[in-house]
Amino acid sequence: MRSETEIESSYLGQFIPVHYHHNMLMDQSRMRNFKAAIDYVVFPGAKVLELGGGTGVLSWFAAARAEKVWCVEFNPDMVREARRFLAMNPNGDRVSVIHSDAFEYLPPEPVDVVICEMIHVAMLREKQVEVIEGFKRRYLARFGGPLPRFIPEAVIMAVQPLQQDYSFEGFNAPIVQFQDTGVVLPKTIAMADPAVYSVLDFNSAVDPVIQWRGTIPIKRSGSFSALRFITKNVLAVVQETGSTIDWLNHYMSLPLEAPLRLAKGDLLDIGFEYRAGGSIPSLQTALRATVERRPAKARPRRETAIRRVAPRESRQATAAF
Repeated sequence: MRSETEIESSYLGQFIPVHYHHNMLMDQSRMRNFKAAIDYVVFPGAKVLELGGGTGVLSWFAAARAEKVWCVEFNPDMVREARRFLAMNPNGDRVSVIHSDAFEYLPPEPVDVVICEMIHVAMLREKQVEVIEGFKRRYLARFGGPLPRFIPEAVIMAVQPLQQDYSFEGFNAPIVQFQDTGVVLPKTIAMADPAVYSVLDFNSAVDPVIQWRGTIPIKRSGSFSALRFITKNVLAVVQETGSTIDWLNHYMSLPLEAPLRLAKGDLLDIGFEYRAGGSIPSLQTALRATVERRPAKARPRRETAIRRVAPRESRQATAAF
C-alpha cells in the first residue's frame, strides 16, 4: 500500500509516470536552455544537488564540470531509470542517485548549486516553492550560510485574456488546455497584452500564497472566454551581459464559466488567489473577473463575468515580461 505522501505526490504531479520524463528529454527548448544555464552556473570542482532528478539529465549536465552531484528522486521507477541512463554516459559516475524525498533530504556536505525543476504552469500542482523553502531552512540549520545558488533563480508569471474556441468538430467542450508557446493556434485569439501578476525570487524568501488583482486594457473586441497563464523561468542571470537564460512553460488556458463580450477600450479587472503547489481547480474556483465599459456619453457600468472568491488586493508586480 502506498503512503499518504506518495498518494498526494501522484495527484499533485511529483510522482510523474516514466514516459512523461521521456517526453521532457525530447523538449528541445527545455533541454537546451537548462544546459546553457547549468554550464554557466556550475564551475569546475563545484558540489551540486538536484531535487527531483527524474531521468538524471540535468544532474548529468552538471557533472560535466562539477566534482560531485547528488541527484534526489522519490519515484523508485525513476531512480532505476536515472541510474541506468547515467551508467551509459561519460561522467555519469560523478552523480549519486539518491532514493529519497526532496522534502526531507540534505546532502552530506555543503553544496554550491541546487537544481530544482519541479515546475508547472503558474507554479501549480508541483511543490517547487515548498521544497525549496523547506530546503533553505534545513540547510541553514545544519550548515549555516550562505545558501547555494538556485536553478531556476526566479519565476515570472503573467495572465492574458483570450477568445478561445472550444468547438471540437462541432462538439462544445470548455476544457483546460496546455498550448505550445511556439505555435500559432487559429482557435486562440489574444485580446490584450499579458499582465505580470507575480515574481518569485528564490534567492529571497518566497511566499507560497500567490494573490493578485489588476486591470487589463482590452485591445481587441471579441468573446472573452478564457484566461491564459504564462510562466517564464529565469534559469540563470548572466551578470557579464546583464541578460538571462530563460525557459517558458507551455501556456495554460483556463475556460470561464460563461463567455463575456468585450470591446476594444474596455477595462478588464482580474482577481485571484491560490497556493503554490495547489490544484488547478483551486485556481479556477478563486477566479474573479469584471469589466468596466466606457461608452461615449454614459457613466461607466460594471458587468461581472465570474463571481467567486474575491482575493485580497495586493501590490502589482512591476517586472517586465
